[in-house]
Amino acid sequence: MLIETTELADVLVLTPQPYRDGRGLFTRTFDAEEFDSFLQAPGFSATFLQDSQSRSYRGVVRGMHGRAGRGEAKLVRCSHGSVHDVLVDIRPNSPTFGQQQAFLLDDTDFRNLFVPAGFLHGFQALSPVADVCYRIDRPHDPAEDIGIAYDDPDLAIAWPQPVTVVSDRDAAANSWQQLLAAFGH
Repeated sequence: MLIETTELADVLVLTPQPYRDGRGLFTRTFDAEEFDSFLQAPGFSATFLQDSQSRSYRGVVRGMHGRAGRGEAKLVRCSHGSVHDVLVDIRPNSPTFGQQQAFLLDDTDFRNLFVPAGFLHGFQALSPVADVCYRIDRPHDPAEDIGIAYDDPDLAIAWPQPVTVVSDRDAAANSWQQLLAAFGH
């Protein structure tokens, strides 16, 4: 597995190395030993407690979502189709606070994104159907949900396709300015 750093502090891209033959392919989508070895962080463990999956249709945007409190680390991959995945660093003491980066996740390269606690996350489905799998490090607590509008003008996220559908919750999400005010900025 190839593990690479990104422009955003502490975010990693994990790219499996599939074995391909006449039958198709086989790949490990995650290896905790390699992941922990790469991080070499005392006390860190790649223990993920919950797996979830979403299915979206072309043009759908899900996001921008985050967690208050301790936040949640997650491993995100697209198991079917392709998505334009976007992260925004909301850790006030981070060197990349307020910065964003986009990634293509698809069922061709099988990349995983390791998203540490303290990030907004969202994506747009690029293919007719896109299945996104999330592996998170603690149980989901809806009381800690944070939402910032996917079309917030201060974030100015460049979604590659026209947005077709968003949830009512995402349509009514807070602004980037409201989040900054909550952080005392």
